[in-house]
Amino acid sequence: MDLRERFATNLRRLRNDKGWSQDDLALKAKISRSYLSQLEKGVYYVSIKVIGRLAEKLDVEPEEFLKRPTKRIRTKSG
Repeated sequence: MDLRERFATNLRRLRNDKGWSQDDLALKAKISRSYLSQLEKGVYYVSIKVIGRLAEKLDVEPEEFLKRPTKRIRTKSG
């Protein structure tokens, strides 16, 4: 997984953890929903300025976007 993919995965996870739609986060961070969508797909590189705004709105440190995603353990119920 390259850095752009890692950023995209973490951005999507952090947004979903807040229960926000792409429209919600885009509005709060003052970027277009289309641009946010492309960032979450790993299509575009992101600027430091936008990373700062996204981190502020998601209430995380900027380095959260580059952390290795943790593997989720699935358990069988029943």
